[in-house]
Amino acid sequence: MSRQSTPLAAILLLAACTGDPPPPASGDPDGRSLVIAVGTAPQSLDPQTGYAPHGAAQIYDGLTELGPDGVTPVLAAALPQPSADGLTWTVPLRTDVSFHDGTGFDATDVAASYRPLVGEGRYWMVEQVRPVSATTVHFALKQPYPDLPALLTLGIEPSESGTKPIGTGPYKVTTWEPGKRLVLTANAAYFRDKPAIAEVTVEFLPDPAERAARLRDGGVDGAPLPAALAAEFDGADGMTTYTHRAADLRAITLPADHPVTGDPAVRLALNLAVDRQALLDGALAGVGAPTSLPVPDVQAEHVEPDAAFAHEPETAATGLATAGWVPGADGVRVRDGVRAEFAVGYPGGDAEASALVTAFAQAAAAVGVAVTPVADQEGGAQYRVVGDPVDPAAAMRTLFGGSDGPTAAALDRARAATDPVDAVVALHAAQRANRTTPAAVVLAQANHTYVHRDAWTGHVPVTDAPVADHTWGAWWNLADWAPR
Repeated sequence: MSRQSTPLAAILLLAACTGDPPPPASGDPDGRSLVIAVGTAPQSLDPQTGYAPHGAAQIYDGLTELGPDGVTPVLAAALPQPSADGLTWTVPLRTDVSFHDGTGFDATDVAASYRPLVGEGRYWMVEQVRPVSATTVHFALKQPYPDLPALLTLGIEPSESGTKPIGTGPYKVTTWEPGKRLVLTANAAYFRDKPAIAEVTVEFLPDPAERAARLRDGGVDGAPLPAALAAEFDGADGMTTYTHRAADLRAITLPADHPVTGDPAVRLALNLAVDRQALLDGALAGVGAPTSLPVPDVQAEHVEPDAAFAHEPETAATGLATAGWVPGADGVRVRDGVRAEFAVGYPGGDAEASALVTAFAQAAAAVGVAVTPVADQEGGAQYRVVGDPVDPAAAMRTLFGGSDGPTAAALDRARAATDPVDAVVALHAAQRANRTTPAAVVLAQANHTYVHRDAWTGHVPVTDAPVADHTWGAWWNLADWAPR
């Protein structure tokens, strides 16, 4: 059975292309080979160490899968079901699945894949994963967690495997050069429909300008690009540009132990100083949303609109003056001999990050705070990309989890909630608390743009994770693609 192919109406297909599509980058006239370039290379291909955390791994399958229509079963024979008290989830397993090495799949493999992660990270609520029979697994929880099925996307490996990556997925690994490229070939024994694209080559190219150049010269068939670069391909013959909504927030962390960023008045002023619409239109070429909230609009039910920051530079300046920060001779504010200045670190070579931090520095300067962007600086204030397509509190915990006070307390209540409504109420409370005493500055929500050669059918938009890679985004359902 193939994946669902109904796109979300809310997701925009930007550019239609004309003319006959050029041949694929591989030179295969039948379109059974595909070459894509992505900016982020995995450190390993092991799901237990972070490979494809949201599923759609191509090499592996999870018990469930996230798609445009929500959570669907994959290795599970049906969606997991909770006990009456919500503390035990029963997962029935398919019986027609085998691993790439020909060995059978059963409950022992599921338990072995999850066991090292129990109680940690995304699986903090899981207490035990236990095979009940060869075809049934129980997940025992510390507390009820209604969204557990959405977390069961972890790629399943055989309980006893060799050194090569082995999964049940639609593609097998034939070449793996860490940091350079990954070559996948179709799994002829896949329990769903066999992929029509027989070979996929993934090139890891961190420089977006290089990815764009490879697209222009026909060296690759598809790539994620910053919106400004992707716009160059709009309307190009044989190319289509796609935009995916994303759980991708761009933010600046503000250390509480710094003499400037630790002052609540400075934190509030910096949030009020930023013109987020202008920042979005400039640094992100208008692709995204001008949000100041730590929850992306793709998780709308968790958004607390009353907690948003408006662009109020005059109010920001007044608040700083009231807190004792007075302008110095050069316009930078001073209090008790301390200049209102600090540096913000961002990844070197990341043009979007540089543009966003520079725009933030300009907004801060307008209210008398000197911010210096520093490439590759570690420690202190930092540019961050945060979010999670499943867990709406993930960004909040990253940005505010280390802080004290009502925001952190509300996040703790959300995690402890056993009722989904109570969890949403607590997350709204956390956002309202952050409006009064902010711990960071959310700059914008960035959506993702992809450019792809128009030689295949099957693209279906999905809500992206923060980082676009070959396991998710435009290629999440690659096994359903077909040559035109």
